Amino acid sequence: MADTHESGVLAPAQTKPQHAPLWHVILLDDDDHTYDYVIEMLQKLFHYNRQTAYRMAVEVDATGRVIVDTTVRERAELKRDQIHAYGADWRLERCKGSMSAVIEPAE
Repeated sequence: MADTHESGVLAPAQTKPQHAPLWHVILLDDDDHTYDYVIEMLQKLFHYNRQTAYRMAVEVDATGRVIVDTTVRERAELKRDQIHAYGADWRLERCKGSMSAVIEPAE
């Protein structure tokens, strides 16, 4: 609601800045990609250092999923799509494509 100052001019109502909802980018585990692939992909797509990328590789292997980014929806969709487009792990002959990822509201 606007306030009237002594000058008779209406001051704009105080509003909280509206922030876009955040989304998690979640990498899903599979048995068709090596740790080296996961580490390399996380370093290239998210610019994580080797130690952080390794920790995330361990977590996705142990739990089946790991949050690799939390961001606005448009960027989350882009990062998910980049994971899907990263390509097969050349280290494993049985590997036929990229890893999977999903986005979920960060709530």
